[in-house]
Amino acid sequence: MLATVLTALAQAACAQYPARPIRIYVPNPPGGATDTLARLLSPKMSEGLGQPVLVDNRSGSNGNVATEMTGKAAPDGYSLLLGADAQVVISPHMYSMQIDALRDLLPLASLVSTNMVLAVNASLPVNNLAEFIDYARRAKPPIPYASIGNGSQHHLAMEMLKIRAGIDLVHIPYKGGGPATIALLAGDVPVMFGGNSVAGQIKAGKLRVIALAGKRSPAYPDVPTLADTYPGLEVTPWLGMFAPTGVPLPVLTRLRGEISRVLGDAEIRDKLR
Repeated sequence: MLATVLTALAQAACAQYPARPIRIYVPNPPGGATDTLARLLSPKMSEGLGQPVLVDNRSGSNGNVATEMTGKAAPDGYSLLLGADAQVVISPHMYSMQIDALRDLLPLASLVSTNMVLAVNASLPVNNLAEFIDYARRAKPPIPYASIGNGSQHHLAMEMLKIRAGIDLVHIPYKGGGPATIALLAGDVPVMFGGNSVAGQIKAGKLRVIALAGKRSPAYPDVPTLADTYPGLEVTPWLGMFAPTGVPLPVLTRLRGEISRVLGDAEIRDKLR
């Protein structure tokens, strides 16, 4: 009897979903790619779901704070994570986490792939990758570089470049793309791999892009890739939406349908280009 009652209650809850606001945890502070994407998608998701979809920035520990909050949340569809591959692929191998990301998080959707750029402060006397490598080789002491956090793709991409180029750089981790970009603009660090957080500053002429971490991009048609100089050196992060494992299938279906609808929206697609 109790099982029957509980099943009926669960079915009723699914039928009424969503009955209250939904929260998307973002593992980075405002200004980075995950935050920008969450704030782009959430209003459209709110329209379709009929409830507010709130963006909740919980930065720290390379995204582990938001990742663990989502993994430990009730599996009812009201707590989601918009995170990067680093949160589920890299962090479990670097940190002692309170959850098992592969066990406790359920993928809802693959959202976008991002193309990181190697950006330098406009005052740095380099105009391309070869000049940067030469500058870094001659720098005493080694020049510092920023990343959005330990174990991030931004961090690992630079470490791979260091190995391939045979240069020495000092890693300075920040709590997200926004803070790292501010440090780059201020001249606290002269270089970083960045995505959305540096794009506007490149257009404004405050930063200079000297290489692409992934494939060639129409946004930077004259900028070569790392692989053009170092074959096989290619880094393309992706962003996805996750829910706690155990969310009922009807709720998952509703969420996945809404995310798919929003990603197909012409306005959203135009902004994601």
